[in-house]
Amino acid sequence: MQSPFANLSPVVKNLLIINIIFFIATFALDRMVDLTTLLAAYYPASPMFKPWQVITYMFMHGGFSHIFFNMLALYIFGPMLEYTLGSKRFFNYYFITGIGAFVLYMVVQGIQIHAITGSFTIANPTLDASYLQYGERAKDLYLLYNVPMLGASGAIFGILVGFAMLFPNLEMLVMFIPVPIKAKYVVIGYIAIELFSGVGRFGGDNVAHFAHLGGALFGFLLIKLWNVQRPNNFY
Repeated sequence: MQSPFANLSPVVKNLLIINIIFFIATFALDRMVDLTTLLAAYYPASPMFKPWQVITYMFMHGGFSHIFFNMLALYIFGPMLEYTLGSKRFFNYYFITGIGAFVLYMVVQGIQIHAITGSFTIANPTLDASYLQYGERAKDLYLLYNVPMLGASGAIFGILVGFAMLFPNLEMLVMFIPVPIKAKYVVIGYIAIELFSGVGRFGGDNVAHFAHLGGALFGFLLIKLWNVQRPNNFY
């Protein structure tokens, strides 16, 4: 029996391997080093922010379901996009959309911090007093500075958008929907949900919706900028 990984494109295969290695290492090395604090992405004005986090956050995940669904989407949609773009361009596409996700998410965080403090930074963010002076908004401000963004979801949304732009009429089966739906409608609906959820900011929701939207936006712009043509044998 042929392995389900035998026909994977090379960049997708290596991304899957690297993500799994990082996920295992996060728990295996937990008592020696906190990889989440070191490699996930913090607000740039946070004392825990490091420049490499702009890249490394994409390989960190918060739990099994988080990495499972991201890697499943990469496994399903990534190879077709890589074969269409070519491995080198797909590699660039993946990381540019991931960085785009970081940029938009941090811009939104900066706007939220400015709404609380009147500035994009606060003095001495390591001191409790720096947060407590903002009263009822102290907890929100503390979380903005001290809770990191992590996961490949921004780059995955870039892949979804690229896939939908190049294979818009390819029919897909979506969970809980009994009829096939064209890829372009699936992705448009998914992005609409993310936008609604991000603006609504529902209580208890810790999903980085604007990171997803950032990846989707940069994916759309790259496909347009590179003038990638749809394959003639797909509709």
